[in-house]
Amino acid sequence: MQIFHIAEKSRWEAAKLAGSYAQSTYGRSLEDEGFIHASREDQWEAVLERYYSEATEPLVLLVIDTDLLTARWSEDRVGETTYPHVHGPINPAAVVAERPIPRRAAQPTQPTQPTQPTQPAQPASQSFARLFLGEVVVRMVAGVVLMGLVVGGYYAARAVSGTRWAPLGLLVGLLVGLAIVIPAMRWRGRRIETREASRP
Repeated sequence: MQIFHIAEKSRWEAAKLAGSYAQSTYGRSLEDEGFIHASREDQWEAVLERYYSEATEPLVLLVIDTDLLTARWSEDRVGETTYPHVHGPINPAAVVAERPIPRRAAQPTQPTQPTQPTQPAQPASQSFARLFLGEVVVRMVAGVVLMGLVVGGYYAARAVSGTRWAPLGLLVGLLVGLAIVIPAMRWRGRRIETREASRP
């Protein structure tokens, strides 16, 4: 049977020269743990991600033939699954292959958007004053337009038929003025409501 162990390359190279490998896992020795952690082929990538994420030096995956081990090994339950453990140093002759583990590519950082300069908030009193003055000006203009149409209707009727029909011209001018001014004021009110509703 083949089992797998992730090793730091420098420690594995030293172990081959020394004749035995005694590192249990990343940062822990056989003496610390009492056994050497190993995994099956479908487990070692998860082990790499979970326990070797902080490793900075090159790593190698050791493929171990359990029939060639001089130390005892066992398959032990860990949580809801099992993992192989080697209860002693690994003799280099039991390692039938060593595979370099490529470093994980760093995720490119997203460019940050330049911060837009914030516009200074206007004081509430200033905003109210501007709104009030604007409303006054609009209503004055509407009043002048209405008055102009009324007066214009009066003099137009008087010029055509004399003073007899002048009051009728006055009324017609008033109606025409209202027909223009009222829809214009309603349209402006809707625009203001839409603008206020769209503010964050």
